[in-house]
Amino acid sequence: MTITTWIDVVALAARAEAVLAEAAGHVIVDLRRDAWGHGLDLVAPILADVGVRAARTDADARPVAAAAGLTTTAAEPTVDGRFLFGLPDAPVMHATGRVLSTKTLRAGEGVSYGYSHRAPRDTRIALVSGGYAHGIVRALGNRVTVAVSGERRPIVGRVAMDVCVVDIGDADVHPGTEVTYFGGAASLSEWEAATGMTAEEMVCAVGLRAHRRDAR
Repeated sequence: MTITTWIDVVALAARAEAVLAEAAGHVIVDLRRDAWGHGLDLVAPILADVGVRAARTDADARPVAAAAGLTTTAAEPTVDGRFLFGLPDAPVMHATGRVLSTKTLRAGEGVSYGYSHRAPRDTRIALVSGGYAHGIVRALGNRVTVAVSGERRPIVGRVAMDVCVVDIGDADVHPGTEVTYFGGAASLSEWEAATGMTAEEMVCAVGLRAHRRDAR
């Protein structure tokens, strides 16, 4: 049980083109920590394709950057990484899980460890892949929503190691349905408020632990 991340190539390329235009073509991007968890092997070719030429990387990542056509440097980055990666309000990284099962939850019944959430009324819940082992941190339980079939639905109860529980109400949701934790219009601002962590910390935590889907 894990989550999947992928990169919105169009959005990332557009953001890189914007900073290149503003800086008359000379920029240094920050691609340390495996491109902030986005995956250097995915991000570097996208940036190189639109004209980025220099990057700050970790030492062991220099061959990957060079293979994509980027020159590595020890100089400080000149690009705001939060803007480049769309943080927090329009993340170019999309993180998704899958519904594993669904069940009816009766009014008064509790969810997950310690029953920190009890259903105020009869409803349905979904067990979703993705837990604190994948960067879906415990503080998100009972605090944030995710996108299921185009609607925002709350995570309820405590986040477990590999899974979390989402209240799906009467939505037409079945095992295998995709659940979007964040990405695109699904902001990370809610996560920042719930956890006290920054969006960049959270994309790193998720991205370094997820199954990555090829961005192209």
